[in-house]
Amino acid sequence: MELALTELASGLQFPEGPVILADGSVLLVEIARGTVTKVAPDGSVTYLSSQGGGPNGLALGPDGRLYICNNGGFKWTPPGSERGLLPIGQAEDYSGGRIERLDLVTGQVEVLYASSAACPFKGPNDIVFDDQGGFYFTDLGKARPRDMDRGGVYYAKADGSFIKEMIHPMVTPNGIGLSPDGSVLYVAETETARLWAFDLTGPGEFSRQPFPSPHGGRIVAGIGGYNRFDSLAVDADGNICVATLVNGGITVIAPDTGEWRHIPVPGERWVTNIAFGGPELRTAYLTLSSTGRLVSCPWENSGLLLNYQQA
Repeated sequence: MELALTELASGLQFPEGPVILADGSVLLVEIARGTVTKVAPDGSVTYLSSQGGGPNGLALGPDGRLYICNNGGFKWTPPGSERGLLPIGQAEDYSGGRIERLDLVTGQVEVLYASSAACPFKGPNDIVFDDQGGFYFTDLGKARPRDMDRGGVYYAKADGSFIKEMIHPMVTPNGIGLSPDGSVLYVAETETARLWAFDLTGPGEFSRQPFPSPHGGRIVAGIGGYNRFDSLAVDADGNICVATLVNGGITVIAPDTGEWRHIPVPGERWVTNIAFGGPELRTAYLTLSSTGRLVSCPWENSGLLLNYQQA
């Protein structure tokens, strides 16, 4: 498949987390700017909030508010770097990981969770809602010059009343999504380029696989080579579409067999997110982060309508 890209916005400071609205607008974060940003269909850009730290993954909740994974902040490559704008570790002014909630009417941002009973959050990254009004999110952790965190997955209620550590440990868990019937939770690990599946038995609960699984999940695919996985989206047929770093593109993985194929995005090594929108959800929206662009392209089939996504 060869992608026919349309540039929707440029000059963004490491965009991620696209949320597609019914009018064709796209909400996203600019991690390096510390903002939640709106790109209108005409390409105009406005800032909905400026909370600092490192706003990362986004999802609309059952109350119509926007839920934000804030990783607390990255250190960045210097201006003019030949690598482009890239995160290179924990920020010197790191402010701690948290889950935030943005009222899209008033612009008010509040911290919903900053820890679970297990530990404070280090680097919340990506988020997905179930049909019960709760959400799953990954905490990738942070990397420092000589050590890095082991990450995990959490489940929480949107009203702030409940949170639990669900899966630990993982190696840089990043993208997260649900199967079309909501029975399987998928998690992509960045540094291993592995996709894991967790068979859910209830909200925040899953059937654990035995040893040698390191955390009770079952492996779906590990693609090898110098690939790194970022965010993901599931299509209507249940295929898992994983934004892929270094070998920039989208890796499409079959849920049952683990068979995969890579769809390249020319000119961008840091393809960080994919989301579906438009008529019949046949348009893919991609964040090309190191070059600061949001693009769209026709997709080969329909995406999966997310819970609470504006149809």
